[in-house]
Amino acid sequence: MWLPDLDGKSGPKYQSIALAIGESIASGSLKERDRLPPQRELAYQLGVSLNTVSRAYCEATNRGFLCGEVGRGTYVRVHGHLPSSNTGNGMMRTIDGPVDFTLNLPAHGNGAIALAETLETLKHSNALSSYLDYQTGNDLKRHTRAAASWISRLGFEASGDDIILTNGAQHAIMVALLAITRPGDVLLVEPMTYAPVKSIALHLGLILFAVEMDEGGLSPQALDAACSSTAAAVLYCLPTLHTPTTITMSSERRREIAEIARKHQLTIIEDDVFGFLQSHRPPPLAGFAPDLTILISSVSKCLAPGLRIGYIHAPKRLQRALRAAVNLSCWMPPPLMAEIASMWIEEGTADNLNEFQRIVARTRQKQAQQILDGHEVLSDPEGFHLWLLLPTHWRADTFRAAAEKSGVKVLTGETFAVEQNTAPQAVRLCLSHEISDERVNKGLGILAGLLAETSDPGLLVV
Repeated sequence: MWLPDLDGKSGPKYQSIALAIGESIASGSLKERDRLPPQRELAYQLGVSLNTVSRAYCEATNRGFLCGEVGRGTYVRVHGHLPSSNTGNGMMRTIDGPVDFTLNLPAHGNGAIALAETLETLKHSNALSSYLDYQTGNDLKRHTRAAASWISRLGFEASGDDIILTNGAQHAIMVALLAITRPGDVLLVEPMTYAPVKSIALHLGLILFAVEMDEGGLSPQALDAACSSTAAAVLYCLPTLHTPTTITMSSERRREIAEIARKHQLTIIEDDVFGFLQSHRPPPLAGFAPDLTILISSVSKCLAPGLRIGYIHAPKRLQRALRAAVNLSCWMPPPLMAEIASMWIEEGTADNLNEFQRIVARTRQKQAQQILDGHEVLSDPEGFHLWLLLPTHWRADTFRAAAEKSGVKVLTGETFAVEQNTAPQAVRLCLSHEISDERVNKGLGILAGLLAETSDPGLLVV
């Protein structure tokens, strides 16, 4: 009989049991259609009251993990069928084909179930026509209030009046750069940065300047020197779960960065798309320098990638320009998307879906630590990706080629490096996109085998 693992879990017992159910589903020890133990039997085995188990099953059902059938018991929910690899869609999750560690996307979870229930509710709404029309500032107030509530989970009190909706975080970055930079401006970034930022900067005519990082993230001393030497006015950075290195800046480091930004009147574009993955994290940089920081968040990384709604929280002096950039680039985010995101935030669905992503992240990071034991890996227990530093006999490009030949896709440091010749010999592995722990284990096992080889095939002399 399946029993929940409650070791290390604190808080109300029923919540710990519900969390353990989610972890077991994420790890594969509970599979779709598996029947859970009768409530009375589980209560006896755990030494808790029947009411505690009943509340746990109810909580797990609300989170989309379980479903009940009268007279038959409680089962793990079925989340639909997944396609094989012949779909032709490179972003699709498949049940066969190469193991893909290149896509930093949320896990396949319970979003489809939540969406079906939301659409059923909307079907009976008398406001359907409004989702097919242009929307004004007044129409968006409810959505900005929901966004403020969501951002407050990050430890930063936001006002709906200071929030601007976008088509996801990548669009928000482009909007911010459109609004506050001009061709020829210097944009300060980390030495390895979110790859689309490099493309956006190229198209906007911006000059990227890499600011040194250390083990704690962006270096305050290097930032101070860069501001003095370049007269740059804008910094783009990822303080939480930096991609690709996984580094999260401490509160003290964020305070130092904020002080330097204030000294130079530097505007910070803070990309916080991974902020919701960490259950315990420092406040955003915006909390230390709210008058200088454009905070970017999104539901696409923490809930579902196809839900293209992003949130910008910005100082009032920049809001007019930011709204103009949204209008210029897309006019407005799709009203139906905004409505779904707001409903999920208001009803608690967003919190449940986000918690599921943390469960998957924790499970798969544990897998990676076990399989890659003995190798140099930078990771976070609740992050989607890890940064694998290669042994000295491997070059990143030939390791990537060898991995792909063996059926595993990875990204090298060159993808993220501002200066190609400084890219470290390392690869980023994203663990969340694959549909099952079994495929993740398979891919990691293949990579571990390559790492164990004593020489880089690309260095062999024929």
